[in-house]
Amino acid sequence: MSAVREKKTRSRGGRRAPGARGVSQALGELSDSQVVQAFLDGEARAFGELVDRYDKRLLNFVYRTVGDRERAQDLVQETFVRVYRHLHRFDQTKKFSTWIYTIASNLAKNELRNRSRNPLVLFQTIKKNWEADHRPLEWEDPKLRPDDLFRKRHLKELVENAVAELPEHHRIVFVLRELEGKTYEDIAEITGCNLGTVKSRLNRARNNFARIIAPLLD
Repeated sequence: MSAVREKKTRSRGGRRAPGARGVSQALGELSDSQVVQAFLDGEARAFGELVDRYDKRLLNFVYRTVGDRERAQDLVQETFVRVYRHLHRFDQTKKFSTWIYTIASNLAKNELRNRSRNPLVLFQTIKKNWEADHRPLEWEDPKLRPDDLFRKRHLKELVENAVAELPEHHRIVFVLRELEGKTYEDIAEITGCNLGTVKSRLNRARNNFARIIAPLLD
């Protein structure tokens, strides 16, 4: 019986099949495209690797766009559901990061449109943000001195408030470029706009952002 188990733990080449830790480590060394292919080839844990890579990044992006952390978490979860369902349709000649950001961006835009049409939803969001003001910010460096920590909190709050005041089409390109570090080409693909429109919107967004935040920094 032990001989049978030993045989099952070996691959066709005579080597031991990798355990869960070995598979996770191996997946972590692959490119996004290779991880996608591994999932399509039947390696279920590959999807978990994609989630690990993009969960926090997408949450930051969507939260900065919609201004509601709990709703952002829901939208990110919906993003991964759609990725899971449609990964077999993904064009692997394209960048996976651009594709997943496009899905998240579309969901965020739909959320903003629905919110603008529903006064009750808007009120609930504002009320939730009031309550969030009394909670400590996440992901802070505990090694910072209290005065540095206060300045960091204050500056982060000013930036988020200024970004929230930008029009939707300006806010998305601003967040993608200035806060997510996306290239103009990636932003064009994510938003479905041409490069000229992206650069024009980004220029206006930067000017609006500067106009909004300047009085707050005095």
